[in-house]
Formats: sequence, C-alpha cells, structure tokens
Amino acid sequence: MATFHFDLVSPEKIAFSGEVEQVDIPGVEGDLGVMAGHAPLVASVRPGVLTITVGGKHEKIIVLGGIAEISAKGLTVLADTATSLAELDRELLAQQIAEMEEALKEEEGSALDRAITRLDHFKAIHQQVISTAMH
Repeated sequence: MATFHFDLVSPEKIAFSGEVEQVDIPGVEGDLGVMAGHAPLVASVRPGVLTITVGGKHEKIIVLGGIAEISAKGLTVLADTATSLAELDRELLAQQIAEMEEALKEEEGSALDRAITRLDHFKAIHQQVISTAMH
C-alpha cells in the first residue's frame, strides 16, 4: 500500500511524524479518510479519535479540535490537544465530562447547543476509550 508523510502537532508536542498508509480524521463536516494521493484540502477537526494506520496496525489518538491540511507534501493536523489512548487518564476524562454536564445548567440558547455538541463528542470519546480497553 502506498504511503505518505503525516505530522500530528499539538501545542505541547509533535504527537506523530512519519510515513503512514492512512489517517482517519474526525472532521467537523464528517469523518475523513486520507490515503496517498488525496486531493488538497483544509478541514476543521472536531473532538474525536484520529486513527493512524502504519504497517496494517492502527494507533488511536484523541484530538480535541484543530485543523487538517492535505497537500502534495502530505497531511498535517494541528490539533488543539492530542493524546494517545495509552496516555489517556480515563478518570480525568470522566471528571471532565461530569464538569461539562454541570456547566450545561448555566448555558442558554446557541451557547447551550454548542456545549451539548461538545459534551456529546466527549461522551463518544469516553465510550470508545472504554470499548478499546475491553478489547
């Protein structure tokens, strides 16, 4: 399978840099699978699980928003936060979800809608973390 260069960068670190076969990105307008030769594109990244495929193996990394740019040079994702499932503090994630649920009580109108959407993404990430841990 053809490969391409992929960089995953967050403010804290370079979370990944290397040749990959595929990257699945949680996009704001829908999930996006990127393989070698993909057309140039810039997309917003929503909170979710980004999957990197190298040598037929999958590495899952939680991203909490950002920007993805596909060019002739490869794919770069500038993530607000990037944490591998192995590094994830599951208890902290559960606590963040509880805090977000509590904060919803103070929101109104479109701010409430945005907060609920973000909470739904965090709950989906938490569920995926739990199901991944069981396998």
